[in-house]
Amino acid sequence: MRAFIPGYQLITPESLDQALTLLAQEPGRWRPFAGGTDLMVLLEAGKLPHKNYVNIWSVQELHGISVTDSTVKIGALTTYSEIQAHPVLQLEFRMLCIAASETGGLAIQNRGTIGGNIVNASPAADSPPALLAYDAQLELVSTKGGRRIPYSEFHRGYKEMDLGEDELLASIYLPRSDTKLIQYYRKVGTRKAQAISKVCFAAVADVRDSTIETVRIALGSVAPIPLRCKATESFLEGKLIRESFIELAQSELGREIAPITDVRSTKEYRLQVSQNLLEEFLRSFNTLRYESPISL
Repeated sequence: MRAFIPGYQLITPESLDQALTLLAQEPGRWRPFAGGTDLMVLLEAGKLPHKNYVNIWSVQELHGISVTDSTVKIGALTTYSEIQAHPVLQLEFRMLCIAASETGGLAIQNRGTIGGNIVNASPAADSPPALLAYDAQLELVSTKGGRRIPYSEFHRGYKEMDLGEDELLASIYLPRSDTKLIQYYRKVGTRKAQAISKVCFAAVADVRDSTIETVRIALGSVAPIPLRCKATESFLEGKLIRESFIELAQSELGREIAPITDVRSTKEYRLQVSQNLLEEFLRSFNTLRYESPISL
């Protein structure tokens, strides 16, 4: 079944101010349309419920990547291909580049946006676990001004977000660090390419003298939202790396996540894979290479 195209309305503003004004004048009536890689699938299937969209693709303020000494700012309309090609992201935030490379095929990567991936709010999305592990922040804007929030506080429930009807996601901020962090990212799906994840695992750790100083762990497809596993992080931090605590850490993770059974996998499989990936991450501390930030 195909959607009846004349039943939809798409407006293309010339600037960010125009887009925000439209959203503010009629809150809830208009919704942003960015790359369209998710929405067009629903439209083709006749399952796109909302009828009025603001095409923000040409809003230049939402494009591009900029780097300072302390942060990398990624515009919400930055594509997966642009993320993969950026030298600072390749070196310092390689998990995000891996996630971008595993999102769909080349056509999706050339059109799909990082902001769209976030606000689509799928718990199985590839980039959110990496962003959570990097402690990313989001900049949200409206005619009232802008605000910045931790990404870990953005998702409130399944498809529920801290995003007003008059707001747009403008940018994602990644904090740079001089610390040599261990990074680990794995997506487990039915096949190697163009698959929705059954489990997506991202983690970073600062390990010194065989002790875990800090660690951030995030998973996708194991809860109603992309999940930052703070209880497991607290259990691991300050621990000396040793064989005996791996099973205890796996048990802690098992209590924190809430996988379900669906058409793609079972809750038992997701739980076991998540715990296996945590073990692989912890055992990799002595083998992963350390990399230093680029100085610009």
